[in-house]
Amino acid sequence: MIVGKEPQQLEYLVCVRAVPSWRIRCLMTNAEMPMLSNDQLDQAQKILHHTFADRELLQRAFVHASVTDSRIDSNERLEFLGDAILGMFVCERIFKRYPDYLEGEMTKIKSHAVSRATCASIAIDVGLDQLIRVGKGMQTQPNLPSSLAAAITESVIAALYLDGGMDAVVRFLEPLIDPLIEAAVESGHQHNFKSVLQQHVQKLHGVSPSYHIIEEKGPDHDKLFHIGVQVNGESFEPSWGQSKKQAEQQAAMNALHAMGVVEMDDEGEPLMAE
Repeated sequence: MIVGKEPQQLEYLVCVRAVPSWRIRCLMTNAEMPMLSNDQLDQAQKILHHTFADRELLQRAFVHASVTDSRIDSNERLEFLGDAILGMFVCERIFKRYPDYLEGEMTKIKSHAVSRATCASIAIDVGLDQLIRVGKGMQTQPNLPSSLAAAITESVIAALYLDGGMDAVVRFLEPLIDPLIEAAVESGHQHNFKSVLQQHVQKLHGVSPSYHIIEEKGPDHDKLFHIGVQVNGESFEPSWGQSKKQAEQQAAMNALHAMGVVEMDDEGEPLMAE
């Protein structure tokens, strides 16, 4: 029993003890913190395609450190978790969708898909940046730093995960991230012609290309491979390479060029056709 407390005080203390400590800090030290209105929270939920059981968790996702008495009360911890969840989501998508890609190639795509610029772009495109709560000093700036928008994307991802699990995260991210991954593949990773050919013919014919060795020559330590590729029964110009992988990549490029998927620039370098 707590001595010297009025019944109303005792009731208050019991209620507070049932609340997680991070929320107590938020309630007790930030009484004047600008919070999102119920209409704004509803707007955020609509953007995120998720109805939160814990609306205070969603509220926290939009609180920048400049508006809190302590950074522990801001969205920075959520941002930390959201960064990891976004990375996991993107890595899994790339791993499953591009089975021919090596670790280095997948890393390059991931770096583009989870970059700060990408995260900021997502927040701005869907309108999350309009809901950021910042301190008075930052409110006077004509344009807020893009890093704030990027942080909001990561913090709301964490809030989605904590409230609705990975299903909620996928529902929000899938239509936003998948096109970015595809764009990264087409613009910066077109030299993996085998993967591009695989996707193209799967979409067009529902089959996979088949590669076959036409000829090998040279000693074991310096062997050359002549490899051709067939797509749906049609053969394309074969190619020589110092390894099977190199010859297959070149043969795939020849096939893509014949199909009009790849064009050559003035210097003979391959480009993805518009």
